[in-house]
Amino acid sequence: MSGPQHHISATVVRALARRAQPWSAFGLAAAVVGAVAVSPDPYLHATAARMLPLAVLTVSVAVVTGHAGLPTLGQVAPYAAGAYATARLALAGTDLALLHLLAAAGAGAVTAGALGALLVRYRATVFLMLSLAVAELTAITAAQWRTVSGGTDGLAGIPAPRLLPGLPPLTADRTVLLYTAAVAIAATAAAITLLDGDRRTLLAAVRANEARASASGHQVTAYLWTAHTGAGALAGIGGALLIHTHRWITPADVGFTTAALALLAVVIGGATSLPGAAAATVAVLAVRDVVGASLPGHAPLLLGALFVTAVYLLPGGLTALSARLASLPIHRRRPTLHTPEGPDQPVTRSTP
Repeated sequence: MSGPQHHISATVVRALARRAQPWSAFGLAAAVVGAVAVSPDPYLHATAARMLPLAVLTVSVAVVTGHAGLPTLGQVAPYAAGAYATARLALAGTDLALLHLLAAAGAGAVTAGALGALLVRYRATVFLMLSLAVAELTAITAAQWRTVSGGTDGLAGIPAPRLLPGLPPLTADRTVLLYTAAVAIAATAAAITLLDGDRRTLLAAVRANEARASASGHQVTAYLWTAHTGAGALAGIGGALLIHTHRWITPADVGFTTAALALLAVVIGGATSLPGAAAATVAVLAVRDVVGASLPGHAPLLLGALFVTAVYLLPGGLTALSARLASLPIHRRRPTLHTPEGPDQPVTRSTP
C-alpha cells in the first residue's frame, strides 16, 4: 500500500477507534453487571445496585463540568427533585417505573433550567462557589420542607416500582440490579448520543475560547443553559433510581457529601468521559464502603489518598490510561543503517 493511502487508512482506523471507545465501555459494563448478577450473594447485588444512582448523577456532573466547562456541586438539586418526585408518586399509589423515570427527568430538567438561568452567567470559581451554595440549600430545603420530604426523618417505606401493570414489584436484589443497570446504561448512552457531533464541537469551542465563540455569533449562554438543563434531566433519573434501589431518602442523601463524591469521581474518571465518570463512581464507593468498612473512621482518608493518587498518576483520568499505555516505548524496532559493503569500505551499523 502506498504511503498516502496507508496514512489515510490509519487515520480512518484511529477515528473509528475513538468513536467506538465509549461504546466498548458499555460492553464492559454489561459484562461486569452480568458477572455480579450471576453471583449467589444478594448483599453483593444490593450493594452494586445502590452504587448506580450516584453513577448517573456523576454522569450529569461530567456533562456540566467536562463538556460545558462549569465545575459544579449543584447537580444534587435536580437529583433531589427527581428523587422526591418519584417518592411522592410511589407513596400516592403510582408505581410504574417508567412514569417515575419520566416524572423525575422532568422535575430534574425544570429544576436545573431554573437554576441554570442564574448560574450559567458565571464561570470558573464563581460558578463553583454558587453551585456549592445550591448544594447546601438543597439539603436545608429538604430538611425543612416536611410536607414533601418528611423533614430530617426523611421518607421511608416507599413502595417498590413495577415494570408493567400486573407484574410483581421489583423487590428481588438481582432484579433490582439488572433494572437499575439497564436504566443507567441507557441514560448514559443517550447522553453520549446527544453530545455527539456538532453539540460536542460547539461546547468544546465555548470551553476553549468563549470570547472567540461569542464573537463568531454563537449563543454561548444558550448553549451552556441547554447543557445544564439536559444534565438536570439526567440527574433527575439518578434520583428516581435512588428511590428504586433504597426505597427511602433523607436530606443527607442530597447534600454536600453526595455532591463532593460526584465531582471527585468526575476528576478521577476523566472530565469529558461519561463512561469514565460512571466507572470512577463505582471505584470511589468501593473505596469508601467496602475498603473503608475494614478501617472504621478512615473512609475520608482513603478517599483523599485515592484522589491524590489519581491526580498524580492519571492526570487525564481513567480514560487516559489506555493512551498512556499505548505511548510506552515497548517493542520499538531499532533502526538499522544499511551501507554498501566492499573491500575498501568498512561496514557501518547503527548503535542502540
